[in-house]
Amino acid sequence: MSRIVLAARSWIGTPYRHQCSVKGAGTDCLGLLRGIWREVVGPEPETVPNYSRDWSEPQGEEALWAAALRHLNPKPLSDEAPGDVLLFRMRDRGVAKHLGIAGQTGDRPTFIHAYSGHAVVESPLSQPWHRRIVARFAFPEGEI
Repeated sequence: MSRIVLAARSWIGTPYRHQCSVKGAGTDCLGLLRGIWREVVGPEPETVPNYSRDWSEPQGEEALWAAALRHLNPKPLSDEAPGDVLLFRMRDRGVAKHLGIAGQTGDRPTFIHAYSGHAVVESPLSQPWHRRIVARFAFPEGEI
């Protein structure tokens, strides 16, 4: 099994807390990715600035996508593998601002994510979720 998936699943049950990234104490979707990076790769590659819940929306700036491109390897959307980082657009014409980790692919795909109002969960990657994916990334090769 992918080290990324194992690391992500170890965060399941961590409460949702905006701007946090502490396993068992609190995290948001970006914090989950940051925590997995620290566990599997090492120190975080850049400092994350403070961000609001509506960050990047007023400017229409794809800040999360740009950061992913700086540190992760882009993949074709059709090249699915467990451990992929999934970037979601939550609203049509909104900025992409939700992240998850592919847990399973195939007939019963899942993804692990920190979801506002919940905790870190592994959810079915149902059609409503799947259609929101705008980008897929892999952790840097040689790092995992």
